[in-house]
Amino acid sequence: QTILHPLCVKYPPSAKYRRCFLTELIKKLESTAAEPLDELYEALPAVLKEEESPHCYKNYILPTGDTVSLGESTALISGGTTGLVTWEAALALAQWALHNPSVFRDRTILELGSGVGFTGIAICKSCQPRTFIFSDCHPRVLSQLGENIRLNGLTPEPDGTWSSQTQSQGQEGEGEKCQNTNVIVAELDWSSVTEKQLLGLGADVVIAADVVYDPEIISALVGMLQKLSTSRADRKAPEVFIASTIRNPDTYQLFQAEL
Repeated sequence: QTILHPLCVKYPPSAKYRRCFLTELIKKLESTAAEPLDELYEALPAVLKEEESPHCYKNYILPTGDTVSLGESTALISGGTTGLVTWEAALALAQWALHNPSVFRDRTILELGSGVGFTGIAICKSCQPRTFIFSDCHPRVLSQLGENIRLNGLTPEPDGTWSSQTQSQGQEGEGEKCQNTNVIVAELDWSSVTEKQLLGLGADVVIAADVVYDPEIISALVGMLQKLSTSRADRKAPEVFIASTIRNPDTYQLFQAEL
């Protein structure tokens, strides 16, 4: 049900994680009267010998029963970016979204700083948005984001937009659906994007997770939000939801002051 689950076999977590998990699981089994599982003892030597890779997968099971599998970096910072891993606030924002699907249903959603895509993919699978726009600006992040979207059942179209298919290509046979959501991946530089470009996106809802971490990008982020407030043809500002892990109170206070 865990380390030998077909999903984990196909998309394995990091070798370090599997070593720690197996070791602890075996310890717990040995401390009880539970019957030993030969499969665990057989799996441990192979994992102990396995070299650590800079790339791994993380798998999530949503309350709906759908799964999200993501290719990620094993390092918190790699390629000059923090965007190749899933951060805590992305998990919290996705959890909130799944409890509030009406916020997203049949609406156009723009996600700022999508990273490897967990929040957006979870929303596409569970909340039935009309259009979901993933965005980021780092080339390696955009590349990994695209791979993860494909992995979870979304197929790229020739013009650079993405649309869902009834059955996942990456997770065949699971019958996962994204309710025909139109999905777009956009390269979005907060400091240079224009109001005209944002108007073309037509976002009803804007979300972001763990984007308030560096004082140097606060001005660009706030400027982007200000442009978004006037980017709709009907002049009705989109709803904005930002989830943050407060690592540095001064940085978060700066963000609040700039707003």
